[in-house]
Amino acid sequence: MKFPSPVSVQWLAELIGASITGNINGSVTGINEIHRVEYGDVVFVDHPKYYDKCIQSAATCIIINNTTDFPEEKTLLITANPFEAYLTIVRHFRPYTALTQPVSDTAVIGEGTSIAPGVVIGKEVTIGKGCIIHPNVTLLDHCIVGDHVIIQSGTVIGSDAFYYNSKKDRDVWFRKMESCGRVILEDNVEIGAGCTIDRGVTHDTHIKRGTKIDNMVHIGHDTIIGRNCLIAAQVGIAGGVEIQDGVTLWGQVGVSKTLTIEEGVTVLAQSGVSGSLKKGSLYFGSPAGEAGEKKRELVWVKRIPELWKKVMQGDDQ
Repeated sequence: MKFPSPVSVQWLAELIGASITGNINGSVTGINEIHRVEYGDVVFVDHPKYYDKCIQSAATCIIINNTTDFPEEKTLLITANPFEAYLTIVRHFRPYTALTQPVSDTAVIGEGTSIAPGVVIGKEVTIGKGCIIHPNVTLLDHCIVGDHVIIQSGTVIGSDAFYYNSKKDRDVWFRKMESCGRVILEDNVEIGAGCTIDRGVTHDTHIKRGTKIDNMVHIGHDTIIGRNCLIAAQVGIAGGVEIQDGVTLWGQVGVSKTLTIEEGVTVLAQSGVSGSLKKGSLYFGSPAGEAGEKKRELVWVKRIPELWKKVMQGDDQ
């Protein structure tokens, strides 16, 4: 999430009740979590395992629960509970306010766009020209929709990320990381019926130009889908995934988190993608592998009873 304007690290320290060390004259332009952090961002970390990753990232400012070594140009904001500090920042810049009407007065809707009955459009939503938004679609706060986009009935865009801060030494193990990111749909994207697309935790879930998505597809937070992709029905994509241009995922493919599917890949139906996939190949199976090799494996699996029988007959002799 980008702030409306840069804020000083001293102001931020006062907001969250933190002590400050390092570059006390710096400023930050937004807040991000570690998978999408950019220069100018503030990021939080509350476990020594991830200290170095956060400190050596592009982040300008780190909210942390202990002092540690860090580059002199960066700023540490030290507080006992960095996660609570994160929530304070999100609630300050993106406070939750309930909708009181189906279409917010702050929504911007382009010329020639059709909005059907039952559509809900949240605050600060922008919809381009010539779009068709079918009945009972929900577009939640801060979503951006390009030109000539089609969204079929019952789809929810901009729902909260399924993302939690977990600690087993407290009564509630899983504390919700409140989402302040967006969903961006570029021009000529089509979204089927009954889909759910989560907003980014702090950054953007982004579907690029010309991509077509079938019915009952789920796309997790902070996922980026490239241009001219095809996503068939009942595909599930976890958070933080990068899918490059021209990828096809056929029905009921499951994609695990924070991996990359490179340009031109096709994944056949009911496959499970547990690791990154290389450019231009055809994949199948669970875990997904090169399709020809996986099909040969299936042939050998079918032959196991026959081979076992031959082994046992040899033992009898």
